[in-house]
Amino acid sequence: MSAIRKIAIALALAGIAITVAETPASAQTYPGRTITMVVAFPAGGYADTFARVLADRLGAKLGQTVVVENRGGAGGNIGAGTVAHAAPDGYTLLATTASIAVNETYYKNKNFTAAADLRAIAIPAGAPESLSVAPNDPVKDLAELVKAGRTKPFNYASPGVGTSSHVAAAYFFKMLAKIEPVQVPFQGGAPAVNAVLGGHVQVLVGTLPGYAGPLAAGQLRGLAVASEQRVPGFTNIPTYGEGGYPGFVAETWVGVFAPAKTDDAVAQKLNAVINQVISEPETQARLAKVSMQTHARSLPDTEAYFRSEMKKWGQMVDAIGLVAR
Repeated sequence: MSAIRKIAIALALAGIAITVAETPASAQTYPGRTITMVVAFPAGGYADTFARVLADRLGAKLGQTVVVENRGGAGGNIGAGTVAHAAPDGYTLLATTASIAVNETYYKNKNFTAAADLRAIAIPAGAPESLSVAPNDPVKDLAELVKAGRTKPFNYASPGVGTSSHVAAAYFFKMLAKIEPVQVPFQGGAPAVNAVLGGHVQVLVGTLPGYAGPLAAGQLRGLAVASEQRVPGFTNIPTYGEGGYPGFVAETWVGVFAPAKTDDAVAQKLNAVINQVISEPETQARLAKVSMQTHARSLPDTEAYFRSEMKKWGQMVDAIGLVAR
């Protein structure tokens, strides 16, 4: 055999090897190595808590280690962009919140598009937005707060401009209650709570788990939760519907995403295993401690739900005229 022919055969075999290596993992062989779950927010937060609870059990069921890696910044866009541009092989996943649905409309210039570059694998847990005041605040309920706001605008603390908590609250006040309170944004939920406890701001808005401790301890008094029914563990807090605004539901969920071109079989396997983990009593108990409610959804239902959430949050962002600067 000539040297040229030997080289040609070697190159051809190399090409076959490369093709095999680049072929997306199949459900039968996946996973064959460590999975990285990128959390789009800093350690210790809502998404991070969920990711670490999930990663422990997910790794055990898949027979591979699931490493949690925090890449916070830009409202979750840095972590999301990292996964959006990763290889679609199922080994780089994203754990994020409803912020990704908000950001699709809020941020006009990103290096990815959630609708085109990411695939929703599972959206298995979440908690409603809440509205609360200090225990000694004179308003007794949501109706009184809105009534008072018509004559004298109050201020409200949020975990930050452009967060789902800010968007939901601003939409409620402007479009439904028809009042114009003043937002006082903070860098996270903890300083927002301190501002209300210190009497510097009257009203606090935010996702329920972030304020579960102060609410349970009586340091805050909940006026409303944006859920269809009252939340277990906080049944003393009425829904917005009970307060006179039926249909106002805003849940800040947490979900798992993968690059858009991830193989269907791998996506289906991940969805099924995550649903198994979420259905375990131990997992439900751990998430319940941080006031997260669980939802098992099939892969098609997850994808449909994510599309509906992008539309809903996008409409709220547009309605309040919010644009990232």
